[in-house]
Amino acid sequence: QVQLQESGPGLVKPSQTLSLTCTVSGVSITTNNYYWIRQPPGKGLEWIGYIRPDGSTEYSPSLKSRTSISRDTSKNHFTLQLSSVTPEDTGVYYCLRVPEWGQGTQVTVSS
Repeated sequence: QVQLQESGPGLVKPSQTLSLTCTVSGVSITTNNYYWIRQPPGKGLEWIGYIRPDGSTEYSPSLKSRTSISRDTSKNHFTLQLSSVTPEDTGVYYCLRVPEWGQGTQVTVSS
């Protein structure tokens, strides 16, 4: 059974870097694409980016300059870093491997 679990701080100060980890169980992260998606309050889902089986990445054009996705195959997890955050980056962040989703983690950007 494939499971994904997000972890990271729930509160980040403006201008800092948001860092989240998605720990995957039941399958190797070197298979399939693994995605980060978020949902701001009151808005729809927004794609952030993904990492391919070969470790290459693809990012949303609107977030590309601030986003980095990487992985640690020894720990079977992948991470999201979003720099220079503002309150507009507040939302629930999800990691997924189609069709499985993590439960999501709330991130609030506030001083």
